[in-house]
Amino acid sequence: MSEPLVIIGNGMAAVRLVEELAKTALGRYAIAVIGDEPRLAYNRVLLSSVLAREIPATEIELRPAQWWRDRGVTLLYGESAAAKAIDPAIRRVRLATGATLPFSRLVIATGSKPIRLNVPGMELPGVLTFRDLADVAAIEQAASGGRSAVVIGGGLLGLEAAYGLAKSGTKVTVVHLMDRLMERQLDPTAAAMLKRAVERKGITVELSADTAAIIGDGRVEAVQLADGRTLAADLVVVAAGIRPNVELARAAGLDIGRGILVDDHLQTSKRDIYAIGECAEHRGACYGLVEPAYEQARALASHLAGRDGAYRGSVLATNLKVSGVDLFSAGDFLGSPGTEEIVLTDPGLGSYKKLVIKGDRLTGCVLFGDTADGLWYLDLIRSGQSIDAIRHDMMFGRALAARAGKSVAA
Repeated sequence: MSEPLVIIGNGMAAVRLVEELAKTALGRYAIAVIGDEPRLAYNRVLLSSVLAREIPATEIELRPAQWWRDRGVTLLYGESAAAKAIDPAIRRVRLATGATLPFSRLVIATGSKPIRLNVPGMELPGVLTFRDLADVAAIEQAASGGRSAVVIGGGLLGLEAAYGLAKSGTKVTVVHLMDRLMERQLDPTAAAMLKRAVERKGITVELSADTAAIIGDGRVEAVQLADGRTLAADLVVVAAGIRPNVELARAAGLDIGRGILVDDHLQTSKRDIYAIGECAEHRGACYGLVEPAYEQARALASHLAGRDGAYRGSVLATNLKVSGVDLFSAGDFLGSPGTEEIVLTDPGLGSYKKLVIKGDRLTGCVLFGDTADGLWYLDLIRSGQSIDAIRHDMMFGRALAARAGKSVAA
């Protein structure tokens, strides 16, 4: 008989895990997927495109219902199907209805939750987060009529929200605590170029700006900064970061750090219970990006299929379009002791490239504007292969190195 495998969470990590299991362990497990959103899994990366009305919400669904049925997966989603408790001793998951599901193996893929700032006024109507389709719908409704909005947070999510709001006709100001935008993905030069590009979209950017309070009488009216300034706003979108969603795991007695602690097989402190994606903490790292979740899903599927399946960690890489600008960064893009930098800038074309080298290896890169060779650079970083043969050409991309007949990463 097939072993009962329950996956709590119906997001991108869960979909990739089912895809990988269908390749490696078809028939071995009877899979049930539990999600608390009232819809099939969708691509969260495209939420800003939905907010900007570039694509409809119906087009970001990852897999249709028939796809799940064809793979024998039981789907339970919506508030009534939400997982409320895990009992590791009797190996059952209790749902909101009171019903329970047995499991032989359990995978927790509950993702993360948006951080809400600990400042006065966060409870006011008109203060929203930007994390799922329900948030998009709430923001669209609140922003109707060309109102003014303040987005708190100049990281990836904040800029996506700002871009979407600006495209819909809302006057937007981004308030960011740090001295540059997207400081986790960009160096100061690329961040400055991004700021100029964002401002050309009509978005105001306030850097080194600390939010002190949300002001309003029954509804949002302004955002007060720590320096005493106030920014008028009918709508506030808080995109100040995410926090691993670990409540279920903690209540079940699993070891928790920032996220659910897992080993190289993605196993938690309880046997046959695993965690992947944004809720998991592996070797001290909680990844807030999609690609590490996919890598964890592949490794876990291999392990569940009886293969090695060891996960050693991920080289962080960001490949995205923010406010209409292509960006890519990977590895040690800021540099560290013992590294060298190769930089190519073309202000006229709005292009910037920086490669970070240590010895004979590429260890990091930042690309702004022209990101066509981003994945090639990422291959070089991950493989750790020598770049001596291509060092003179690599700044100009894979194609030039290939024409020169030199060795490049596959």
